[in-house]
Amino acid sequence: MNELLLVVTIAGERVALPAAAVESVVELEALISVPRAAAHVAGLSALRSRVLTVIDCMRSLELGETDCSDGIREAAVVELDGHHYALIVDLVEDVLEALSDPAPMRAAMATGWERVSKGMVETEVGPLLLVDVAALIAGTEARAAA
Repeated sequence: MNELLLVVTIAGERVALPAAAVESVVELEALISVPRAAAHVAGLSALRSRVLTVIDCMRSLELGETDCSDGIREAAVVELDGHHYALIVDLVEDVLEALSDPAPMRAAMATGWERVSKGMVETEVGPLLLVDVAALIAGTEARAAA
C-alpha cells in the first residue's frame, strides 16, 4: 500500500489518519466559542493568520467531550473543501507506513467509530483503525442528513 499514516490517540484509542490529508500538527492555545455551532465544533482558533474550525473528535464520535479548560491541546490540521480544520486529539504519536490496504472490520464498534471507519490497516506496530477525516469533521450531522 505504501500510504503514510499519522498515528494519533482519540478517546484513549490509537488510530490512524491518512498523513496526506494532514497539513501540520499544532498545539492550540486559545479557542473562541461559536454560538449555534454543531455540538462537535469546539470553536475557532488562529494559525498563521488563518482561521481554523476546531473539531472535538470525542464529541464527533459521541464519546464525551474533550476538556479544553487547561488551554493547550494537540491537533492535526487538515483542509477539506477549501476550509481548514483542527482535529483535537489526545496525543500525536508517529508517522508510519501502512503495510496493507484497509480491510473491513470484523468486530462490533461504537456507532461513532463505525461512522468514521475506513477499515483496519496493518502497520509495524500492529493493526490500526483508519479514520475518514471528512466523516470526523461532519460529525453526527452527516448521519442525520442521510
